[in-house]
Amino acid sequence: SLSKTAIRHVELVRVTDRKILLVLVTEAGRVEQRYLDCPAEITDNEVAEIRHKLNAALVGVYLSDFQKQRQNIAAAFPDGDRDFANLIMDVLVELSDREEEERVVIGGTANLARYATDYQSMIRPVLEALEEQVVLLRLIGEAVAPDISVKIGIENPTGLESAAVVTSGYQIGDHTVARLGVVGPTHMDYPTTMGAVLAVSSYVGSILAGK
Repeated sequence: SLSKTAIRHVELVRVTDRKILLVLVTEAGRVEQRYLDCPAEITDNEVAEIRHKLNAALVGVYLSDFQKQRQNIAAAFPDGDRDFANLIMDVLVELSDREEEERVVIGGTANLARYATDYQSMIRPVLEALEEQVVLLRLIGEAVAPDISVKIGIENPTGLESAAVVTSGYQIGDHTVARLGVVGPTHMDYPTTMGAVLAVSSYVGSILAGK
């Protein structure tokens, strides 16, 4: 969900005297926008001042922590702007509470079938397990950046007992925002696979952090 990421920028665009477009950009690259009806007429200068104060207070703040700081943020606005600032923060709370469906993206499954004889049992249970996203979400959800997790054979959920799974996560700051992994035979080249997973997770994390 959006609550797991930090705010990179809040943009306010004056559409009419009483309507504002709010654009939220997160550190994970998510962009959300909402149209807001202003409680009173507002000028471009007032919009610019509110935008500046919001970004000064919110950039780098995780949406999961936002409500703890909301009262202090609102206090920074003069009485004339506070109602509008609270309206904007109501929208941010709504966005942070909204849960997004977690998804698993799978690639290279055909490679498993190509090396079917490398597995201790039939390859079919492995392929069926990969189709069960709930199983994969539970498995890779245990990976926390920058650590790496290796599960071999019966350490894995049903269907993956003849496989090995190497997983890690990538992060922004101290927060893990997503995870990745490799599924292969139990006699895979573990040092090379672990190195590749760590390298990719580190690279993606650096890109997201803007390094």
